[in-house]
Order: sequence, then C-alpha cells, then structure tokens
Amino acid sequence: MSAPQIVLSWSDWLSLFGHYLMLSLMSVGGAISTTSEMQRYLVEQHHWLTQAQFNDSIALAQAAPGPNVLFVALMGWQVGMNAGSTGAAFLGVAVTMLGILIPSTVLTYFAAQWGHRNRDLRAVRAFKQGMAPVVIALLLSTSWILGSAGGRLVADWPLWLLAVASAVLIWRTRLHLLWILAGGAVLGWLQLV
Repeated sequence: MSAPQIVLSWSDWLSLFGHYLMLSLMSVGGAISTTSEMQRYLVEQHHWLTQAQFNDSIALAQAAPGPNVLFVALMGWQVGMNAGSTGAAFLGVAVTMLGILIPSTVLTYFAAQWGHRNRDLRAVRAFKQGMAPVVIALLLSTSWILGSAGGRLVADWPLWLLAVASAVLIWRTRLHLLWILAGGAVLGWLQLV
C-alpha cells in the first residue's frame, strides 16, 4: 500500500500536538505503552499513516541504538512526508516529540522530587506497587496491536510462540536480553519464524 497524500492545516498540526501532549501524560512505562492509541489516532481515525508506516516506525526505532522514543519522531516524520515536503516532515518531528516529551518530563521531574522527599509514606509505596499492572497491561496492548497488524493470527503462530517463549525466558532466567534477541535473529535468518 502506498503512502497517503494528505493535506494538513494548522489546526491539524495543533490537534496532533495536543494529542501527543495527552499521550505524554498517559505514557506510564514510556511512550511505547501508548502506541495502541497512537495507532488508532494516526492510522484508523485520521488516515495520516498507513499500518505499514506505523509498524515500520516502531520497528526501525527499536532496532536503532538510542532511546526507544525515537519511534515518535519517525511517526511525525512520516506524517510530514505524507503531507508532501521535507519541511513538513521536520515540523512533524517537532510536533510529536515536543508533545510527547514536555508534559511527562515536567511531571516526572516534580513527582520525582516529591516522591523522594516522601518515599517512606505508605501511599507513595502503594502507588509504586499499583502502577506495575497498569504498565504491563499497556505494554501487552501494544504487543497485541503490532502482532495482529498483519491479520494472520493463525498463520503467525510461530511468532506468537517465540514471543511467549521469550517472555518466559526473561521472567524465569537471568539470561541477558541480547542473547534472546540474537536467538530470535538466528531463527529469523533461518526463516523458522
């Protein structure tokens, strides 16, 4: 499927910025935890990205060294390129990155200061423990969106089996993540998954 040719007004750019501001405050566990909402907004609701562009942005950013929030910049770049110019692509990067970074950075800074000062309070300890299931649920929803994007759930059973096996290895062993990634790369190279 080819990239859509879109026309974005200043209100569209402002809407995109506002949406990423909101996502920033929901991104408990990192921006990757809000990809299901990004997919709904960018692909399904506005059709500013194709599903392939969305998946490629995440895959490329996760494969590249550096912070995994780079996928947000790639999505902004793709939206801008679909709008027709390199200048719009740079605007897309700025809009999405500033939107996702500003609120969470400010909130995290002040919350960390307060939490450190009050770390012995029962409520602070309970909050930290209660957020773990929320983060896990958000990450699972992201993996479901990415894993089911091809629409071939039954045919892709080896990938799902590999994902479950990897999760169990990470959970139950002290095996370094790079070895698990290397194993997945070898299985892919051998075309077993």
